[in-house]
Amino acid sequence: MGGKLRITGVERITLEVPFTPRCLEWNAREVWSWQVVEVIRVTTDVPDLVGYGETLPFYTWGRVTDEAIERVKGGHPGDFLGDDTLGAGLQMAIYDVAGKALGVPAYRLFGQAKVRGWCPISWWNIDMPPEALAAEAQDALAQGYTAYKTKARPWWDVFEQVAAVTDVTPAHFSLELDWNQMLINAGNATPVLTELDKCERVGIYESPIMQRDVDGLRQLRSKITHPIALHFGNPPFPVAVRDEVCDGFVIGGGAARVLQQGILAEAFDKPFWLQMVGTGLTTALSLQLGAVLPMAQWPAVNCMNNYSDDLLAEPIEISGGYARVPDGPGLGIEVDEDALARYRMEPPYELERPEALLSVVWPSGMVRHYGEIHQVWADGHAGSIPAQARGVTMRVTPDDGTPEWADLYARAQVAPVHDVS
Repeated sequence: MGGKLRITGVERITLEVPFTPRCLEWNAREVWSWQVVEVIRVTTDVPDLVGYGETLPFYTWGRVTDEAIERVKGGHPGDFLGDDTLGAGLQMAIYDVAGKALGVPAYRLFGQAKVRGWCPISWWNIDMPPEALAAEAQDALAQGYTAYKTKARPWWDVFEQVAAVTDVTPAHFSLELDWNQMLINAGNATPVLTELDKCERVGIYESPIMQRDVDGLRQLRSKITHPIALHFGNPPFPVAVRDEVCDGFVIGGGAARVLQQGILAEAFDKPFWLQMVGTGLTTALSLQLGAVLPMAQWPAVNCMNNYSDDLLAEPIEISGGYARVPDGPGLGIEVDEDALARYRMEPPYELERPEALLSVVWPSGMVRHYGEIHQVWADGHAGSIPAQARGVTMRVTPDDGTPEWADLYARAQVAPVHDVS
């Protein structure tokens, strides 16, 4: 990067990138707003030297502020490498334009030696009924994935979900299950995980119980055979490694934080997966980081498969459960300008939450109706519903126009409504 190189402009381009049909149906309960994607375009005083990045404004480790944009204008891209305060999309675009200026892939800018040219990658979905998970698993296989991370929840029968995926996948296919701590404690988790240990598709258990429960996690690990992954930093890293509460980590955030945590994990031989959520742009950055972090050995979670368009002119190559690290300058990918124009969104840059009645049904005949998903989360974390009952399911009922639906939905929004089927 020559001394005269300067950033001349930073443009925000806000898009509404639709989910695939099946993901749209189930994401609508909880992560509908992930369809809003902010692309950052950084221009320089060198003609055609442009960098791109992206942020999911409603799911990000850091939004791009107006202050950050003003701070980089007129500056040299090299002055901002490793600055996590820029926010996701702007930091990504800075690495992209800096790599292009030097003619090197972004991984050359991380100060670490390249250790792999292909990185393990995972398909991802929000919680779904067994038949939907099985259909997604088939799509994953068809697109070169062999690992699949999904959400285990007390409102689905996890054993039926695993069985459905097992029926349509080969033995080398791996299913990672994330409870977001909803099994709560080792007493709840032990019978569930010891039974799941017998399932050949099951791979890693993520956050099965409260991550702060050091004693419970250590006790749980002594009783199961599959590895436990925890989000890095909870409990504090020294406690996690000293007390052996997990087998590895989930790491995400800005480039500086990811590199720091990845190096710490390497010092204690702890594998991890990178969790960096977005379209093809974010996936490309994840691959650049995975290329230089030796313990990034678990399949990365990028969620690119949820989108109907990756926003790239040429897709990232995925084969045998691994994604090829793009080796062109910067992020190594070309952004599809036609897609940016096609999905461009007008303000306000928000999507309304789809209205639907969520009903959790247990084999005992007990039914609990909810007005939105965070009420169900609250009951799960509070231990107010069975931790992992056999035969439980969730019904999703959109507005059918009847007074009965409107009345029940209004009451459920205030508080869960108990019923008996």
